[in-house]
Amino acid sequence: MKTRTTQILAASVLGLALAGVAGPAMAADGPDGGIDVSVNIEPIRTPGQLSMTVADNNGISLQENGSDAAARQFTGTMPTVTVSDTRLPEEIPAGEYWAVVGQAGQFTATGDPAKTIGPQYLGWTPRLLTDSSTGAVAAGEPISSVISDGTGAPAVGLQGQELLVSAANSTDEIGTSKVNADLALRTAVDVAAGEYHSTLTLSLFNQS
Repeated sequence: MKTRTTQILAASVLGLALAGVAGPAMAADGPDGGIDVSVNIEPIRTPGQLSMTVADNNGISLQENGSDAAARQFTGTMPTVTVSDTRLPEEIPAGEYWAVVGQAGQFTATGDPAKTIGPQYLGWTPRLLTDSSTGAVAAGEPISSVISDGTGAPAVGLQGQELLVSAANSTDEIGTSKVNADLALRTAVDVAAGEYHSTLTLSLFNQS
């Protein structure tokens, strides 16, 4: 009897252990048993910007052209200047506009820095190269050397003059605008001979 009782207890313990093990849940067969999950991730947009570039060039070599009794004149053409605005309308504050401004440096003779020609003797005639039908972008006004060219242009030289400007409070200029300019250096007729060099600096200003 002792042996039989021991066998019954052992069987009861084994039964309790089996009762505590849960079987796995069964998934439904076929497509109706799952949920499709999808997401459309748009590319991250980099905010637009306003930028300026100057076409590749080897500098501008002015050649004597149009000299008269009043002045010796030397002319040339600037490389194309491009302003690109990739901003969205909502990225442009109301009343904002931009301008490309040119500033000529003093001409100095090679090998003889004592011989100079001031920036006031250099003038230009800007020329817009892209469509201007909206009027949102315009070329700057012609500027003459302080030795007037007789056209009636302000005779002040290139000392901070506008090459290209946009309209205030307008988003019509979004895109690309191109401009260049005809340059004219008009000096005194007795200007000292020599090879002169200067730097024409262009700056893009963005302001309200």
